Amino acid sequence: MSKGTRVGIVGAGNVGATVAYSLAMQGSCHEIILRDNKIDVARGKALDMSQAASAVRSHTVVSVAEDISDLTDCDVVVVTAGSPRLPGMSRDDLLMINANITKEVIVGIAKYSPDAIIIMVSNPLDAMTYVALKESGFDRSRVIGMAGILDSSRMASFIQEKLGYGGGQIRASVMGGHGDDMVPLPRYSTVAGVPLTDVLSDKEIEEIVTRTRHGGAEIVGHLKTGSAYYAPAKSTSIMVEAILKDTKQIHPCAVCLEGEYGYKDVVSGVPVMLGANGAEKIIEVTLNDLEQDMFKNSCASVQELIDSLNKNKFFGDK
Repeated sequence: MSKGTRVGIVGAGNVGATVAYSLAMQGSCHEIILRDNKIDVARGKALDMSQAASAVRSHTVVSVAEDISDLTDCDVVVVTAGSPRLPGMSRDDLLMINANITKEVIVGIAKYSPDAIIIMVSNPLDAMTYVALKESGFDRSRVIGMAGILDSSRMASFIQEKLGYGGGQIRASVMGGHGDDMVPLPRYSTVAGVPLTDVLSDKEIEEIVTRTRHGGAEIVGHLKTGSAYYAPAKSTSIMVEAILKDTKQIHPCAVCLEGEYGYKDVVSGVPVMLGANGAEKIIEVTLNDLEQDMFKNSCASVQELIDSLNKNKFFGDK
């Protein structure tokens, strides 16, 4: 193992670069290695971030991997690489393009950082986490998708906006896949420990749930030329820090279910305990009939994407 902690980030676009910046500012690790096809862009960002780290007296050094083979001995590797959905591109087109990008990246990570924990950020998130798991051959505890922290933070932000108070004391809970079928859980959401149902009406809660489901699209609508990256990147860095510091904190993350909640061989967002070994424990919360139905729909959406990959013989003879 290398001296100190090392985090690899594949994809130095808005999300990947902001993850790196967030970790460098916190001094969360000794080295961050950026890997991007645009090597000069990665070099420029790495220099800029290393200088920012010096400004806050952080010991983190940001460097560049010119090839995937330079991504060695990483403790954690964050994967944000992928193509955005372009005009005229179907969901299946995007699925296959990003599955192939993910496959290539994961094979490299498994070869050069075989002990790493992989955090997937590329979309479609749950399907890409499944691809990463199958292609790496890693234990499911070491391949985790980032979505639940982001969706929960969006919900918490909307709750604060609706209430006008409680900032920093709101705990929102979201399960399921990352998309329109996500499962916001108002029953498990609180403001300073007070149940959400005690401070907001059913109608207000329903408005928050709907807005949470379309939180990413709302930002895209404003930006017009891109998508959210501050909240996704911060959510990712929270996961990285929980793993590096072995906090054993519980966060909603996308993992492959093997019997939990009654599902097998499908990726979905559930509360997990994050520590040095990745997703060390999956927490099974009690869902009522309505929540179970929503979770079922969410898992079915992800299953459709996995079926698409299988139909296109993506996984070969594995």
